[in-house]
Amino acid sequence: MPRLPKRPATARRKPTRLQTGSASLFDDAGPFHLPQAEPEERPPLVVPTRMLNAVIALFLLPLAGIWTKTFFAIFSRETFHHHFWATEECWFFCLGALLWVITFFGLPRPLLLYVFGHELTHAIWVWLMGGRVSEFKVRVNGGHILTNKSNVLIALAPYFYPIYSVLVVILYAIGWLFCDMAPYTRWLFLALGVTWSFHISFTFWMIPKGQSDLAHHGTFFSLVIIYLMNLGVLTFLILLIAPHASLHGFAREFLLNSSEFAGWVAALLRR
Repeated sequence: MPRLPKRPATARRKPTRLQTGSASLFDDAGPFHLPQAEPEERPPLVVPTRMLNAVIALFLLPLAGIWTKTFFAIFSRETFHHHFWATEECWFFCLGALLWVITFFGLPRPLLLYVFGHELTHAIWVWLMGGRVSEFKVRVNGGHILTNKSNVLIALAPYFYPIYSVLVVILYAIGWLFCDMAPYTRWLFLALGVTWSFHISFTFWMIPKGQSDLAHHGTFFSLVIIYLMNLGVLTFLILLIAPHASLHGFAREFLLNSSEFAGWVAALLRR
């Protein structure tokens, strides 16, 4: 969980409101007008951030629904029409996911490994946002970083950024600098199945425990963002693994579903 460093307490001076009026001085026969204070301006309307985030999350729900329908349409088409399930990449990815599920439910959970990855993800996103990390602590029962920058992406990054899957891809890419890694592609997808399942299982396991990362920006808003970002990762994986899936086909399907949703909303409003 990212924490901002505490600033030393300083004496605050209450701002002084200056009111200006127009004074007019007439001749001897005319009156002397005292300055007239203008009426106080009403304070600006302040909307709590969490309430605003909740409204934003409501508007993001149609996007989540359209994107979900598009993803499953592409996935079902690849699975049943193009026999995606029979590819070597799919088999090894599913095998890795199965191995991790057995490990997660059948063996002691590697909490320290998860906490380290969780806090490291916070730190990486702080660096990506131009901030700096001055403290990094990891324990089995939790951890934290001390940083001079925090926002919604930094706070929620561990729940949508599968850091160990990213590490696997980086190591695989580095391997190409020294040898032909094509024969080891199956092991890449096996490792991706393990690490991505690691990410998803711990995400589902940790969210109901009342994480402060989610509550800080509003739990509802945070859950919608986490869902969309993880859906984006799944979309990237299906486009990467499925031989017949393409970004152009996904965009076409997305626009079709968006048009259907717009037509449904228009018909609902006409009623």
